[in-house]
Amino acid sequence: MSFVVLLLAILIEKFSALRQRLQRDSGWVRELHKLEASTRLANRPWWVLAILVLLPVMLLGLLLVVLDPVAYGLLALPVHVLVLVFSLGRGDVLAGLGPFRDAWRRGDLQAAAHVAQRDIDVCADTGEQLLENVQGHLLWQAYQSFFAVIFWYFLLGPVAALSYRLLALAVEHGKNPELVERAQQLRHAFDWLPVRLLAASFALVGNFAAVSRVMLHELLSWDISAAQLIDKAGCAAAEIPPPQTGPEGVSSLDALWELLLRSALLWYAGFAVWTLLL
Repeated sequence: MSFVVLLLAILIEKFSALRQRLQRDSGWVRELHKLEASTRLANRPWWVLAILVLLPVMLLGLLLVVLDPVAYGLLALPVHVLVLVFSLGRGDVLAGLGPFRDAWRRGDLQAAAHVAQRDIDVCADTGEQLLENVQGHLLWQAYQSFFAVIFWYFLLGPVAALSYRLLALAVEHGKNPELVERAQQLRHAFDWLPVRLLAASFALVGNFAAVSRVMLHELLSWDISAAQLIDKAGCAAAEIPPPQTGPEGVSSLDALWELLLRSALLWYAGFAVWTLLL
């Protein structure tokens, strides 16, 4: 059923507005801020995470235990689909880069810096660094929005996928530094394996030798962040040249996006083969 759910999630994302209807985080974020401001829980970040992350996923797990035996799991299928769609990343990565791409293609660095900060919260001291940061943003957003979620869904089901997204929301919206730090630690653990599998996928669909050189020193490292690793591996696999103003710089973003698409096809092919073998 996992592979069917993954296909349905892609169809829903591409051809319906259900994702926008499901991915409304305002209520959850409001409860997060309320618990952070509570005098009893202000210094207990683990309790806040237990209430807002552990409790929802436990309730989801209990619901699935009840539904799975009924009608050969058909009643659980829509729950799987809805949870997976909710767990995908927020927003459209390519649409968010549209104004930046236009400004960079014109060579207007000031406008590019303005729209990058406004639309995707990316800033830099120089134009070259700005393009590098936007490239890293594209790779990271694609990874955390899609690859990490479908990996954990396929491996452990909707409970793991929902856990990943709720931790990501806690990192993004949390105001208590201690809570954000704890959520980041848990998310780092979630990211360790899938980000390395995606880097290995980059090697298979891109420049294998260049990615191998990057992965050689970082393969088992716990200290490097997922964003740093995916940035290094992606740029190496796509053979991204030094930053350039104009159409050449935009072409580097296109090359990274094509790399991500090829990797997604590889993952889905791998999921299909695994499903057939089982």
